[in-house]
Amino acid sequence: MEEGGGSPHRNRALHRPSPSFRLRSPSLNTVRLRRVFDLFDQNGDGEITVDELALALDRLGLGADPDELASTVAIYIPPGRAGLAFDDFEALHRSLGDALFGAADPGDEKAAAAAAAAEEEEQDMREAFRVFDEDGDGFISAAELQVVLAKLGLPEARNIGRVHEMICSVDQDRDGRVDFREFKHMMQGISVWGA
Repeated sequence: MEEGGGSPHRNRALHRPSPSFRLRSPSLNTVRLRRVFDLFDQNGDGEITVDELALALDRLGLGADPDELASTVAIYIPPGRAGLAFDDFEALHRSLGDALFGAADPGDEKAAAAAAAAEEEEQDMREAFRVFDEDGDGFISAAELQVVLAKLGLPEARNIGRVHEMICSVDQDRDGRVDFREFKHMMQGISVWGA
């Protein structure tokens, strides 16, 4: 055990960048970064001074040498200002991200947009799945499908045999019900077929 009771692994963990440092979605990254900026801006004046940044890092257990911190941050503070405005803080964050992970690929924005669209599609499918999964057990049973079909006024709802056939047509693991993966596969098939 080290003197002072600290863990020998603690400092090594601080040097590994968090996978969440740079999010795939630029808009989510900006929102998250704005929250961090507001937390660091102790007096709420719209600027983070080197002292405020040092205090925040110290509270997070990431104490930095004040002189090194000042020299690193100084290049991002425009002349005549006491600290980093949000845009300056964002530039500092981007620069640190580039240093830790390499420069962002210009294709990242396209990939981020595609990832955001895929995430939105996934959320929409989960919401649709919850409409069918009335008891919230993670499966759509024939009885649940029949109820939804009846609410939609579809004639298939009158015949439970037809409802079972509908379930069987997408029930890949043959357990008599549809899980989210099977539902998603079915919905993607409909989207492609209908396009």
